[in-house]
Amino acid sequence: MSTRLQKGGRLIDRTRSASFTFNGKRLSGFAGDTLASSLLANDQMLVGRSFKYHRPRGIVASGAEEPNALVNMGEGGRFEPNQRVTTTELFDGLTATSQNHWPSLEFDVGVVNNYAARFLPAGFYYKTFMFPRFAWKHVFEPIVRQSAGLGKVPQGPEVDRYEYAYAFCDLFIVGGGIAGLQAALVAGQAGSRVILVEQTAHWGGRAPVDGDVIDGKPADQWVKDTVQALEKLPNVTLRLRTMASGVYDHGYVLADEKVADHTPGDGRPRHRLWRIRAGKIISAQGAIERPLSFAGNDIPGVMLASAVRDYVVNFAVSPGDRTVVVTNNDDAYRTAIALKEAGLEVPAIIDARTSLTGDLPAKAKAMGIRVEAGRAVVKVKGGKRVTGVSIGLQAGEGAVLEDIACDAVAMSGGWSPVVHLWSHCAGKLVWDEAQAHFRPDPKRPPTNQDGAAMVAIVGAANGNLSAAAALADVAAQLGGSAVTAVEVPEAAMLAVWIMPQGAGPALKMKMWLDYQNDVKVSDVQLAAREGYTSVEHTKRYTTLGMATDQGKLSNINGLAVLAGALNDQIPNVGTTTFRPPYTPVPFGALAGESRGEIFQPLRKSPMHGWHEAHNAYLEPVGLWRRAYCYPRAGENHEQAVNREILNARANVGMLDASTLGKIIVKGPDAGRFLDMLYTNVMSNLGIGKCRYGLMCNEQGFLSDDGVVIRLSEDSWLCHTTTGGADRIHGWMEDWLQCEWWDWKVYTANVTEEYAQIAVAGPNARKVLEKLGGMDVSKETLPFMTFADGTLGGLPVRVHRISFSGELSYEIATPASHGLALWEALIEAGQEFGVMPYGTEAMHIMRAEKGFIMIGDETDGTVIPQDLNLGWAISKKKADYLGKRGQERTHLASPDRWKLAGFETLTGGVIPDGSYIIADGHNANGQRNTQGRVTSTYYSPTLKKGIAMGLIKGGMDRLGDVVEFNTVAGSTVKAKVVDPVFYDKDGEKGNA
Repeated sequence: MSTRLQKGGRLIDRTRSASFTFNGKRLSGFAGDTLASSLLANDQMLVGRSFKYHRPRGIVASGAEEPNALVNMGEGGRFEPNQRVTTTELFDGLTATSQNHWPSLEFDVGVVNNYAARFLPAGFYYKTFMFPRFAWKHVFEPIVRQSAGLGKVPQGPEVDRYEYAYAFCDLFIVGGGIAGLQAALVAGQAGSRVILVEQTAHWGGRAPVDGDVIDGKPADQWVKDTVQALEKLPNVTLRLRTMASGVYDHGYVLADEKVADHTPGDGRPRHRLWRIRAGKIISAQGAIERPLSFAGNDIPGVMLASAVRDYVVNFAVSPGDRTVVVTNNDDAYRTAIALKEAGLEVPAIIDARTSLTGDLPAKAKAMGIRVEAGRAVVKVKGGKRVTGVSIGLQAGEGAVLEDIACDAVAMSGGWSPVVHLWSHCAGKLVWDEAQAHFRPDPKRPPTNQDGAAMVAIVGAANGNLSAAAALADVAAQLGGSAVTAVEVPEAAMLAVWIMPQGAGPALKMKMWLDYQNDVKVSDVQLAAREGYTSVEHTKRYTTLGMATDQGKLSNINGLAVLAGALNDQIPNVGTTTFRPPYTPVPFGALAGESRGEIFQPLRKSPMHGWHEAHNAYLEPVGLWRRAYCYPRAGENHEQAVNREILNARANVGMLDASTLGKIIVKGPDAGRFLDMLYTNVMSNLGIGKCRYGLMCNEQGFLSDDGVVIRLSEDSWLCHTTTGGADRIHGWMEDWLQCEWWDWKVYTANVTEEYAQIAVAGPNARKVLEKLGGMDVSKETLPFMTFADGTLGGLPVRVHRISFSGELSYEIATPASHGLALWEALIEAGQEFGVMPYGTEAMHIMRAEKGFIMIGDETDGTVIPQDLNLGWAISKKKADYLGKRGQERTHLASPDRWKLAGFETLTGGVIPDGSYIIADGHNANGQRNTQGRVTSTYYSPTLKKGIAMGLIKGGMDRLGDVVEFNTVAGSTVKAKVVDPVFYDKDGEKGNA
């Protein structure tokens, strides 16, 4: 049985106990335990059931590679399925339940699938459930859906919070073993900004467990001294419990920090997702021990030899009183020695190699441990736990030579470097024949856009499995003072993929490769026979490596079995694709604070509180809330809007325009870049000048518009629509990063850094002059220019642009001054009849002037030429985004609907969404159409209904009378007119 040893345990604190429950049973452990070690200490060998066959599953590993021991963790708002017990730190009050069984873990009716295994081979779901066809929806699919998944789905909202954090560094090091620590020390002492992260709660990796001696010190002491030295360096950041989940282009890394997983309810965020930009990345993630494939290698009690060693040394937990060790390499002897030193029995070491010459086998023999060379485990005995093993010749076909009673098996099939982060950015691998693993190819590293290596890899992750070799690798790549470790000579390993090598079909059907998904050696061989010769096809046909552990234990063994079945070499078969995340990241960590009311945080201008205090009716505009109008007592919204318009036309109005997008475009190639984005030329815009511009997508359709100003020789500020700021900024970055990556252009979305106020109306200049501070006269600040200065003592940038048609100034100021400037303008404008106006008044006034609105006059099918905006399209430029699209036959057709104005014959308002009726009916019996309304309002200025719309023939139809349909089925007659209804010559705006 598995139990807690009376002494030892380098990571546990025996003075602090912690109670927990597993499947409702109250158990106890110590501070420093993992849930896995505490379960084993309580003799809980059975922890779950496999996915397909519901076979009993026990703990097999001690880290993130664990495929079996997944549990439902927590309750209520802290419930989370599929949590690995090997990476879960024990805390008082922890609750866990096992998964994928019914009615109980010990008695699971789903195990009937195990007895029907011969009828459920690899790919059976591709071959069955096909006939009769009607049965799929009503019979087969419900069964499959009910069987899908392992853990339970959380119910209700989480009670914990999550957060994002951002960091920059010269060197980002992943892995806090001796190689990672030494790399951080060398780089830190050289002055580099270093961030070192370690996935577990402890520094040092395997070296302290393996008893390494470094610089004459036990590994434990060397690790402690090195960490203390690193903590004294101000340029080095150390973070435990932080898993680097993925490496992306340009040195971008995501890392998931478990802040309070082990201290729930302490007020801290549960996880923190780090977004890190690094000059260079070093992976020092070590290596993962591989299992061996022999019949019954999935029975609870069969574990990796390194995991058994971890539980004994770190946690003083014995997985069994009598442990048989089976191996093809010398490292597993360390486990046998550790067990013997802990006072436990090792009945035998079963070594597949026929010649044993290393120091470790010699030491094991000297301790009285029986060593059997050239032998194999033929099968493991037991059901829900190990009761013994049958051994035979490795070179044989499975004949049993001897039965050995035991309650645990420690297996080691060699080690595989953790190359995931190296491979995420297309780093290539090479097969190491001597150590039977893939390791990074130094000649083909992941590179930045300039060709420089972006990711380096050191230590065991680079195939240097011993402590001495790992530290030598660090010195070779990073330099620094020499650090040496005592080298323990090890004999060569023997690549063993099937045990025994001549095993027949009956044994192969019980040799497990992927423990979680129940993929056997026989399944991979079947896939090869059925033509799935590509490793990627085999993966999907058998589900090898598709479980939550992503094949950390199973992939190399599976590739080797496939290569053997294809009579090919392992490097020729290749590997499957490594994709982030390295281990699962909770959805909560990915979402961060984006949940509940702030799932998409509402954006509010600096003057938002003022609008609320003055009874503004707020409308959503994207994620912003803007004032639609400011109704007074006794007014409805329509009356309020009309009042605001008339006042702006007669006196002066103020609009909060802070929400308009503001994007800085800067750099030597900025002008060239803007010339490609806009239909007209922006590179020749004078400093201090403004120019209206249009943006189109690649197909030529109008996407956004706005005023561009030139700030300096290499800087422009682009204004966009309120809802377009983020989209357009993303659009800019998409082109810069994916197409014009070598252009020297930098963009920044500064929308929320500035408040912006439109002051419009005949008295607008008077209000600004009363505030004082800068000359805003027509001569000094003519139309379509801007100037920096002060108004009322506040820093401002004043633009002479108008969206209302009136004399207008748009004033930008830092967001922190926005409210102060707004209130100062309100106070200064009292004698001139100042009055705020909202978005609806703005829409109507722009329609009176015939100005288009993105989203009204455009719908994704409209090009600038349709809106009579050919004047904003350069005839001199060779190209711009959308130019070739607009030259296509359909978009260049003279029959396209084009913009015109409309006035009803009765003075009423054309209904929103109305189409212009044409003669005849289409094939569906519907009336033909020849246009549609895009904007329609009642104009208090003109005291009649006005509309803008698209009509076949456009401005050539002036004077024609057309009919618009209505929802009621009637029609409204309207005359086609010029879309500029107010101040055609623009005298008011140019005043």
